[in-house]
Amino acid sequence: MKWSRDAEEAVSRVPFFVRKRVKKRVEEEANRAGAKEVTPGHVRSCQQRFLNRMEEEVKGYQVETCFGESGCPNRAVASKNFPEELEALISRRNLKEFLKQRVDGPLKMHHEFRVSVSNCPNACSRPQIVDLGLVGACVPKVFPEKCSGCEACVETCKEGALSVHGGKVCLDVSRCLYCGQCVKVCPAGAIEEAAAGYRILVGGKLGRHPKLARELRGVRTLQEALNTLERCLDLYQEHSRKGERFGEILERIHPDWTESL
Repeated sequence: MKWSRDAEEAVSRVPFFVRKRVKKRVEEEANRAGAKEVTPGHVRSCQQRFLNRMEEEVKGYQVETCFGESGCPNRAVASKNFPEELEALISRRNLKEFLKQRVDGPLKMHHEFRVSVSNCPNACSRPQIVDLGLVGACVPKVFPEKCSGCEACVETCKEGALSVHGGKVCLDVSRCLYCGQCVKVCPAGAIEEAAAGYRILVGGKLGRHPKLARELRGVRTLQEALNTLERCLDLYQEHSRKGERFGEILERIHPDWTESL
């Protein structure tokens, strides 16, 4: 549906973590009114309904994604249908009913368990500030004997993790973010993909006491990432008291609990 410029500007001021949901409701509002274009009036009326009846909008969790699967050239991992697998796994937990039993009062958006998937380290979907964030990773492996010394990988690497000495490529693993761009540009096959999957971040949040998520060790396959989500949800449901964010639960039960995830 077409949006007026003023309506687009109005919805751009909605907090990003509910903006997609609000836009959907605004278009439904305009359709019910038989409008051919979304106006600021539709945005205002929908915002008021959203704020006054928020518990109806809460489903207990949110899964957000970047544009990687739409063909983004930066994606480090191809994960077709992976967000749907994550959502199917979480939906089986019936988190809305679980939260109703834990939260004293009406449910709010901040009570939801939030998951974010980014297919590269650019992290457009903000995985650092959610309960569980997944960042696409392509782990490179270098074969110095194949290196032609062209330095295409050095020019591509934004982290300065690659260098060429004596015509041989060298990788500084401590700098590498596993974006996989070097694998794509190497013409000699001196850099190959050794593994692909996700780096996993846990315990991030915004709000009154914001905190960045902590990264777990290693790069995990898609199945391993699903298994990690299962373990996190087990902990979340076992130890949640009043609908706290996952990071708060981890800090309460054991500051180093992430080492076992």
